[in-house]
Amino acid sequence: MIHRLDSQADLESALAALVVQDARLAPILAAVTMPALRRRESGFAGLAAIVVAQQLSTASATAIWNRLHAAYDPLTPAAIAKARADRLGRLGLSAAKIKTLKNLGRELAATRLDLDALADEPADGAHQKLIALHGIGPWTADVYLLFCLGHADAWPAGDLALQEAIRLGLELDSRPSAKAMAELAEPWRPLRGAAAHLWWAYYRVMKKHEGVIAASAVKAPRRKARMGE
Repeated sequence: MIHRLDSQADLESALAALVVQDARLAPILAAVTMPALRRRESGFAGLAAIVVAQQLSTASATAIWNRLHAAYDPLTPAAIAKARADRLGRLGLSAAKIKTLKNLGRELAATRLDLDALADEPADGAHQKLIALHGIGPWTADVYLLFCLGHADAWPAGDLALQEAIRLGLELDSRPSAKAMAELAEPWRPLRGAAAHLWWAYYRVMKKHEGVIAASAVKAPRRKARMGE
């Protein structure tokens, strides 16, 4: 059975099931505000947006994406497959991303690939089909499956925020590798994607907590100096 996260109710139901499956998640859920389901556009546009945003700030990625949309409206696989590489480069895309997007456009335009159909396949199989495409790595594949298709078992094991959240939440000695993350997430099948939403929420809480502590540490010496201690 393929589990989906198509609504906030789906996510909340999945998280309720997860804390029963693994009691270690109960205090993590208690420490956060209920995560909000995050979804993006699916299909070519959804995957292309993830590719464009790789290793860029949100502002830079948004600027390039807006220029791409303005230059190619509608933004179809066939249009990108036929686009001149030099024109795409002037929009801010790197050579590697241009190659990835053009290859993806060709595969979709020739109907050799159906991105939406991956929602009905097991997460691991869908992941393998995506990473077989040029320029689509594990993180990009899993983010597409989770956020664009609502695949409840997609697990972005290489995500640094997830790794850090799990290091803190499970009190590990060091940040786990992607391989270790895959092993750690086994108890959360078939809802690893819901677990990812929970751990991202926990990461945001812990970063905010660290910021408060850091701010307090900076202020404390100043108070002492004014008091002459």
